[in-house]
Amino acid sequence: MLHPDRLFDPDPTRRALARQLYESIKDLPIISPHGHVDPRLFADPNATFGDPVALFILPDHYVTRMLYSQGIPLEELSLPPLPAGEGPGVRSRSIWRIFCANFHLFRATPSGLWLRHELSEVFGIDELPSAANADRLYDQITEKLASPAFSPRALFERFNIEVLATTDAATDTLEHHQAIRASGWPGRVIPTFRPDGVVNLDTPNWKAKIERLSAVSGVNVVDYVSFLRALEQRREFFKSLGAVATDHAALTPATAEISRQEANRLFQRALRGQADAADAARFTAHMLMEMARMSIEDGLVMQLHPGSWRNHNRLVFERFGSDRGGDIPIQTEFTRNLLPLLNKYGNDPRLTLIVFTLDESTYSRELAPLAGHYPALKLGPPWWFHDSPNGIRRYFDQVMETAGLYNTVGFNDDTRAFCSIPARHDVWRRLAADWVAGLVARHLVDLDEAHDMMTELTIGLARRAYRL
Repeated sequence: MLHPDRLFDPDPTRRALARQLYESIKDLPIISPHGHVDPRLFADPNATFGDPVALFILPDHYVTRMLYSQGIPLEELSLPPLPAGEGPGVRSRSIWRIFCANFHLFRATPSGLWLRHELSEVFGIDELPSAANADRLYDQITEKLASPAFSPRALFERFNIEVLATTDAATDTLEHHQAIRASGWPGRVIPTFRPDGVVNLDTPNWKAKIERLSAVSGVNVVDYVSFLRALEQRREFFKSLGAVATDHAALTPATAEISRQEANRLFQRALRGQADAADAARFTAHMLMEMARMSIEDGLVMQLHPGSWRNHNRLVFERFGSDRGGDIPIQTEFTRNLLPLLNKYGNDPRLTLIVFTLDESTYSRELAPLAGHYPALKLGPPWWFHDSPNGIRRYFDQVMETAGLYNTVGFNDDTRAFCSIPARHDVWRRLAADWVAGLVARHLVDLDEAHDMMTELTIGLARRAYRL
C-alpha cells in the first residue's frame, strides 16, 4: 500500500534529493507538543486499546465525519449506548464492517494516507480494507492488540516518541498524569493547560465549571480577582507535572484590554446567569491579554487557535455531543484583532505566542508578515483541515518567504487517534523533504543548508518553540 516515493515530486532530480533528505531524518524522534490523546492510556501499565474500533474509529472524528457525510447515521458508528442484549464485541464488529466497506471514501484524503500507514507500518497489513476482508482484518488486529507488544506504552516506545503533550481542562485534577509519574515509566507525557471552559462565559454549564475551579484550586472564586488567582494556581499545578504550554480556542482572535472593574462586572453578570454574547466575546478578548501576561510571568508557551465555528451541526451536537466532526472554519482577521495584545506584549521575548489558523487566506496577507516582525509571535503548522499534502505545500509556499523558517514551530499532530501520530509526522517529513529538495534543485540553498533545515523542521523548531 505504501510506495517508498509517496509525496515526492515526480521530477527525477528533485525526487532523488527528497529521498536523500528524508532518509537523513526519518528515524529522528517524534516531538508531539500539541494533541488530544487520552492520558489514561499510559497511566495503567496494563491498559490496552481494546479493539480496532476503539483504536481507529471512535476517537477519530476525521473518520466518522466522512462516513456521516455519505449518509451513514452516527448511531451506526457509536458504541454506547448498546442495544439491549448486545455485547460490545458484536457492536464493534458491525461498526468495523461499515468502515471497511466504505474505505474507498478516504481515497486522496489525508485520512486515507494516515490509515494506510497505520495498517501497514503498525500492524503489517498490506491490503486495503473492504467488505470482503473486514472480519479477517478485525480478528488480526484484535489479536495483536491483546499482546504486550501493542500496549499503549509499548507502541509509545516503538514510535520513538520523545514527548507527547495532552490537552487538559483547567479544572482537571491530572490524576492520570500523576499516575504516569508515580509508575516510574520513562515515557514523557505532559499536560497542556486549556482554560476555555472557564474563560469563555458562554460555555455550557459555565457556572458549574467555576465551582469546580474553586474546588480544585482551593480558591473560593467569587469575583474576577479570585478567578485570576485560581487560574494562576492551576497553571502552577500544571507546570509541576511537566506542562510547557497553554492552549486557547476562540471564535475570533480578538484581543482587548479592559479595566479590572469592567472585567469584574462582566464576571458577576455571568455568575448571575445574565451574560450575553457580547459580554462573552469581550471577556474572552480581555482574558487572552491576561493569559499573555501570565505566560510572561510563568514561562508557559501560549497557543491560540481561533476560527472554528464549533458544533455547526446542531442535531449532531444535541444527540452525540462535541468533537463529532461538526466544527467548520470561518473567515478570520488577525492584523487588527491581535493589535492590542501585540502592542502590549509582542515585543517581549519572554512570550511565545503560537498562532494557528483555519483561514489560509491570512497566511501570506497577515500571519507571515506579523510573525516576521514581532519577536513573541510564531506560526503554528498547517492545522486541522490543512494537515494534508496540499495544505502543507501551500503553507511552505505562503509562509516561509515572508515569515522565515525560524519563525515557525515545526509540526504537531493535533490528534486523538494515537496510532496516527507516526503517520502524520511521516507525511510532514516527506513533504518537508520535497519542499527543501526543490530549493536545492533551484540552487536557492546548498545541500548542507538543506540537511540543517530538515533537522529543524523535524525536531529543532518544535523543541525550541515549546522549550522542551
